[in-house]
Amino acid sequence: MKNLQIDYVEFYSDTLEQTEDFFAKAFGWDFVDYGPDYRDIQGAGIGGGIERSTPKAPLIVLLADDLQAAYEQVSAAGADITAEIFDFPGGRRFEFIAPGGMAMAVWSKD
Repeated sequence: MKNLQIDYVEFYSDTLEQTEDFFAKAFGWDFVDYGPDYRDIQGAGIGGGIERSTPKAPLIVLLADDLQAAYEQVSAAGADITAEIFDFPGGRRFEFIAPGGMAMAVWSKD
């Protein structure tokens, strides 16, 4: 399997509209609304989004051609899987905690 690359960064905010407004004014980013609790960030140089949620560190999301192979590779390397593979509009992903405590995810378009 080829190396996984950073593809997306997900931010969390309990004041989604204020965060969206700040990012637009401070960074010039645009947004696509995906319901009342999610905004897709446009024009940031990398894919990203804001989810209405309790604030926490951003989630780094990697892109894989083969999600199952990536799952097995990440699991075998010692990650704590925190969300099994699930579907979402546009693809599928799983989430994990890497040694050292970093929350990350891997997604694929299949």
